[in-house]
Amino acid sequence: MILLVKWGLTPFLIWVGVALGQEARVLEVAGGEKIEYTLRTFAENAHLPETLLKHPPGGALDTAKLVTQLLAEGRLEDVSLLSNAPKARYERLKDSFGAWSKEDFERAFSRYFAAENRILGEAAIGRHRLLMWYLKDTNHITAYYFVEIEGRLLLDDVPSETRTQLRRVLEDFRARR
Repeated sequence: MILLVKWGLTPFLIWVGVALGQEARVLEVAGGEKIEYTLRTFAENAHLPETLLKHPPGGALDTAKLVTQLLAEGRLEDVSLLSNAPKARYERLKDSFGAWSKEDFERAFSRYFAAENRILGEAAIGRHRLLMWYLKDTNHITAYYFVEIEGRLLLDDVPSETRTQLRRVLEDFRARR
């Protein structure tokens, strides 16, 4: 893209970016701070289970769907292995869901794949991603944080300034609902 911009094709790139469902955005927060991020949008049915991948995850949506499917099956160890801090993730999941039955997991997480829900978008800042998933039954936007490490997107369980910025993007989306 940089070469195309240098050659004066910027309007074409902007048109292609919008056509692909991606746009650059700036969020102004208290104190005059500006958070620059890219927002990617998806088709209305992108969250449905029939589009669930049967191979290692690729993008944030694929990874979120895999994590959600594993949670619906109660597979906490497998979810933890998709984290950049697997031991900490496993301990938090075990503390939160240790007493849950298989039916509890299925009821709580399989509903993410209900037709009335949708993916609101994927915000990206550098290697970090925020996938926002709207759940109609609770009228709530839930989210997954990811970070790209060695070509893979993993659940981002390590605090960072970028993750804090993505949290502000999520709060802005929630406030505008």
